Amino acid sequence: MRLFLCGDVMTGRGIDQALPHPLNPVLYEPYVRDAREYIALAEKAHGPISRPLSFDYIWGDTLPVLEDAGVDLRIVNLETAITWSETPWPGKGIHYRMHPQNVSCLSAARISACALANNHVLDWGYDGLSETLQTLDAAGIAHSGAGNDAEEAMQPAVLDTAANGRVLFFSFGSTTSGIPHEWKATSISPGVNLLDDLSEATAARLCDQMRSYQQPDDLVVASLHWGSNWGYEIPREQIVFAHRLIEEGVAIVHGHSSHHVKAIEVFQGRLILYGCGDFITDYEGISGYEAFRGDLALMYLVELESTTGEVINARLVPMQMRRFRLERASAADPKWICNLMSELGERFCTRVSLEDGCLTLGWSAE
Repeated sequence: MRLFLCGDVMTGRGIDQALPHPLNPVLYEPYVRDAREYIALAEKAHGPISRPLSFDYIWGDTLPVLEDAGVDLRIVNLETAITWSETPWPGKGIHYRMHPQNVSCLSAARISACALANNHVLDWGYDGLSETLQTLDAAGIAHSGAGNDAEEAMQPAVLDTAANGRVLFFSFGSTTSGIPHEWKATSISPGVNLLDDLSEATAARLCDQMRSYQQPDDLVVASLHWGSNWGYEIPREQIVFAHRLIEEGVAIVHGHSSHHVKAIEVFQGRLILYGCGDFITDYEGISGYEAFRGDLALMYLVELESTTGEVINARLVPMQMRRFRLERASAADPKWICNLMSELGERFCTRVSLEDGCLTLGWSAE
């Protein structure tokens, strides 16, 4: 079974303004009041952006890579509400939203499923969440991690690959990523699938819940929005939590939240992505934290043994946003990210090698 996974896909704000159906550009941020300012910053950094963009434009060079890889499923963390709502969540500094008619930018990339348990899906309130769910459903894009109550927020996206069986895709959020406590879905209120903590007891409870949906031979992917925006350190509680999920049968732990990539581990033959980094953003031209190279994105192309979930191989393809389009990273950048990923992987006995601008994951058996 072949999967494509990536980190945060933020198609709101500046990108929404450049797509064919821009919303009202008014923002409620401390320093930026008009979403079109993010277009201006990107143009200042990399040159003019012809508008409106086509829906497939933002994916750029990733689309032929995906076709060549022959992936069965395409999974992203969608950090954008899809809504007309004009009422931002009070007291929150950043609000992402995309016009419902711009959902075609996800369809253009044939996205199979979106993780929604993150710190932006409720940026435009409960009405915005409801419209996000309805829009994804109408577009035929599966999702997990948010819903009209706790039961719905917990439900997996059931992804049938026909030839290689089913994948159950679950999405969970942690307050360590900035998700407000009050966003947690309950038995009587909408919200996200928010974890109380990252304890072993919580991991055990989640595994019991996930198993209740599982049929024989189903593979489980657990997507986790956790941790701070910057820094390579991985807290011990995240490692223990991820290990417990793998021990209980999860095939892939798909972590995200940090604005840059983090280490990879292969534990008991299964893949843990501690932080996939940003993927599609309107951050071009924004300064700060340059040393982390948040402008570099990775495509995670993973091949699994379809009966056991064990990883056969993983290829990482470096990309970079330029003029709101993902392009293959320039010659020096894959070498930089190769050295970084090998350095970060030392504690987990993983490494990457570079060939033709792509990284291949290697690991030592425990």
